[in-house]
Amino acid sequence: MLVLPTYNEIENIDRFIRAVRTSTPHIHVLIVDDNSPDGTGDAADNLARELGNMHVIHRTNERGLGSAYRTGFRHVLSRQFAHVITMDADFSHDPAIIPTFLELLDSGCDVVIGSRYCPGGSIINWPWYRTALSKWGNLYTRALLRVSTTDCTTGYRGYTTQALEKVEIENVRGEGYVFLSTIITRAEDEQLHIVETPICFANRELGTSKMSLKIALESMLLVTKLGIKHRVFRRSKS
Repeated sequence: MLVLPTYNEIENIDRFIRAVRTSTPHIHVLIVDDNSPDGTGDAADNLARELGNMHVIHRTNERGLGSAYRTGFRHVLSRQFAHVITMDADFSHDPAIIPTFLELLDSGCDVVIGSRYCPGGSIINWPWYRTALSKWGNLYTRALLRVSTTDCTTGYRGYTTQALEKVEIENVRGEGYVFLSTIITRAEDEQLHIVETPICFANRELGTSKMSLKIALESMLLVTKLGIKHRVFRRSKS
């Protein structure tokens, strides 16, 4: 199953879902839309009726990436799906490599990370300050949380449902990128088989990015708190 959080992606959603189905025709798509005022949710409903094997959750009282993922994962775990793919709906993540993620999960990996920073990974059409902020943020997160994954904040990932259960996804708090980093920390603590596969991350061409300096700074503050808490917890267990 593909879990796809959306907010104001009306310019991308139709082309993106069709590209997903071209890449992986039989994949089930779950869109978790945060009551997008631009009509993304309605467009998703129309696609679900046309294409089938697709479900849309309309959230009206919640907003945020972390809570959207928790909603989507809750839906997945209540059904008989073996694998979950997550990605952005703005073409920054290429749907054509979804089969690579599924092949790695089928081969025994618990978590697959679409990495911009492992050998072969790249970023195109991002302004230099966004690239610098992302690289610094990942280095800071890796050092503070003591994880080996090179790209802790990428949203292009694959999980087995058993992996989601082991990291106790319902108890992973936070929104935005700290939510994604926390999953990595828990997965490494559980000694899950994590594999990074290189991706080319492309800056969106249509629509507006949800990232801002405020969100980045808030994420770093939360990572700092998480890192301190995590180190104390590890020390108390040793």
